[in-house]
Amino acid sequence: MKTIGKVCLGAAAGLALAGCSQGFSAAERETIRSGGEGIMRVLTVDDRSDSLTLRRKSAPMVEGMERADDYETLRRRMLATVQDPENTGVGIAAPQVGILRRMIAVQRFDKPGEPFEIYLNPKIVEYSAETAPGREGCLSIPDRSGEVKRAQRITLRYRDEQFAERLERISGFTAVIFQHEIDHLDGILYTDRMERELRQEE
Repeated sequence: MKTIGKVCLGAAAGLALAGCSQGFSAAERETIRSGGEGIMRVLTVDDRSDSLTLRRKSAPMVEGMERADDYETLRRRMLATVQDPENTGVGIAAPQVGILRRMIAVQRFDKPGEPFEIYLNPKIVEYSAETAPGREGCLSIPDRSGEVKRAQRITLRYRDEQFAERLERISGFTAVIFQHEIDHLDGILYTDRMERELRQEE
């Protein structure tokens, strides 16, 4: 998602379909390993096949996957992609890199050093009544941005990188990033939120 420069970096080195319940599927592994160790190709709505993938709902991460070599490779490449100096972002979701799994990376502007952190199976269990509009963009929707109204505080349930369950309350811009990235896991783009607001105002 975006509010400072380019946001929501996503990339894909192929279209991996989420399916295998015991770990990454063969197609997912191929995508994770494709292109070496560097950044991954961004799926965009400008490509029909990419667009269809971005609209799909992602499958959960399964316990044990976080210990696999493929997970570490995916983690490393997602972080490299979102921090690419040519296209710096503040968050990225696995579907944007062609992996339909519920995994995101978010820059924590609410923590010292503003680190990027990985979240598995994130779910927002509570939204504040207080909302505010903000400018968003996404590398999956090149050269566009728009205003979206988001909750200013959320309660987030997720699995950490040891697959332990966590519950956290998050506010401000970081909460907005989480909402944007978790939308990706359900095949929702920020432009959908804009359109809903426009319909409500009519």
